[in-house]
Amino acid sequence: MKQVNIGLAGYGSGGRIYNAPIIKSIEGFSVQQILTSNPENIRWAKKDFTQATVVSNYEDMLKDPEIELVIVLLPNFLHYEFAKKALQAGKHVVVEKPFTTSYKEAEELIELARTKDLILSVNHNRRWDSDIRTVKKIISEGLLGRLVEYEAHFDRFRNNIKDSWKEKPELPGSGILYDLGSHLIDQALSTFGNPKEIFADIRQQRDGAHVPDNFELLLFYPYLKVTLKAGTLVKEKGATYSLLGTRGSFVKYGADVQEEAIKKGKIPNQDPNWGEEPDNIWGKLNTLDEDKVIKSEPGDYRIPYQNVYNAIIQKESLLVTPQQAADVVRVIELAQQSNKEKRVVPFDY
Repeated sequence: MKQVNIGLAGYGSGGRIYNAPIIKSIEGFSVQQILTSNPENIRWAKKDFTQATVVSNYEDMLKDPEIELVIVLLPNFLHYEFAKKALQAGKHVVVEKPFTTSYKEAEELIELARTKDLILSVNHNRRWDSDIRTVKKIISEGLLGRLVEYEAHFDRFRNNIKDSWKEKPELPGSGILYDLGSHLIDQALSTFGNPKEIFADIRQQRDGAHVPDNFELLLFYPYLKVTLKAGTLVKEKGATYSLLGTRGSFVKYGADVQEEAIKKGKIPNQDPNWGEEPDNIWGKLNTLDEDKVIKSEPGDYRIPYQNVYNAIIQKESLLVTPQQAADVVRVIELAQQSNKEKRVVPFDY
């Protein structure tokens, strides 16, 4: 199997916890360099990838002809700068979500990758959560008839304010809409396409909050309303997904199990039951034809990274195209406009 040599740009908690175990599970991927200067991150990098060299200068990584793919695992406001430099250096690039902090930046990166004939993708891994995969299967099989409403939540209870770039309003890409919102928006767009109109209510609810920590986003399609909600003061969670159709409904509680498994140090390739949800959080389908619990589809965060490997080696089409990721950013921008102007805005570029 041909090896693809990787440089990881950044190795904070996001890279170490959410990406490293998945990257390790892709046969053919080989992490050769890791960019970080934080002492704790250096320690983890050397432990997780013993064969890799830890560097503190990004240029060293970009000048190495052996590095084919750069994976950008840095704070949101650095995505554009680091991805652009990697593309200019002739490297394929994967960026952690969200793609960039503005649609204009995303457009520039897309054009740069096109002119250099390089792979550019974004790790919208939650398309491969078990629950959204189950939802998509139910929709595709027409079990609910014509779908009229779709509601998805990504709720947490975190009433404290952490000392993090995500809490700093002066840094582009901070706040919940770019963080959890990008997951919910990508799931919706990958299921239904781009909406016709958008309305958003974005709030700061925690004591001392300086960035948005709650939102309700409405995406309007012909004959379909999509509601996306996320908050940080939800102690008692409701349904994660609720779907209403002309023949019945589907309701799903609980969350995909992969995140907790990764936090416990589990590796996908070492678990034959990876991504399988326990039956106590399977969703309930209630239609004119049947009333039953639906076994969840297995989740698998390896799929987008395996696809990137295949795209580099075998010219396979990307599952997460840069334009799709750019559309997520555009929805965020329009949501901010809608909230500011207190009105429904059309989806446009």
